[in-house]
Amino acid sequence: PAEATMVLRLKFLNDTERLARVRPGDTVGALKRAYFPGQEQQVRLIYQGQLLRDDAQSLAALHLAHNSVLHCHISQHSPAPTPAGPHASADPVHAALNVGSLMLPLFVLMLAVLWYFQLQYRHVFTATATTFLAGLTLLFSFMAFTMYRR
Repeated sequence: PAEATMVLRLKFLNDTERLARVRPGDTVGALKRAYFPGQEQQVRLIYQGQLLRDDAQSLAALHLAHNSVLHCHISQHSPAPTPAGPHASADPVHAALNVGSLMLPLFVLMLAVLWYFQLQYRHVFTATATTFLAGLTLLFSFMAFTMYRR
């Protein structure tokens, strides 16, 4: 007996959808070949927040139901082969230096240096400059605590 077909909704980043008729025994790779011919290496399928990496995995093993949504991302470039090693990063974006994470320590260091100079060279700082430094410190502290409280 033939397997029953089911319909999957392929949803793209621009919120367009495409319907795919598949069988539960079909694999992720077969789905990519059928609906994205020639682009199999560029297509990333995501189901319930998980990237479907194994093209040999059957759709039944993923517990896909009729009308399930698979999110599709089609990259413009074919993926480069990833280096195999204990320190190889799975995602090259996370391997790069995250400059945003350095902003908090940089501002703390800058405020600490300014307070050091204010205490050591008090005669150079006017009352307005000291008030501004105190206000800036309070503002920064408030912002840091609200950001990192989550």
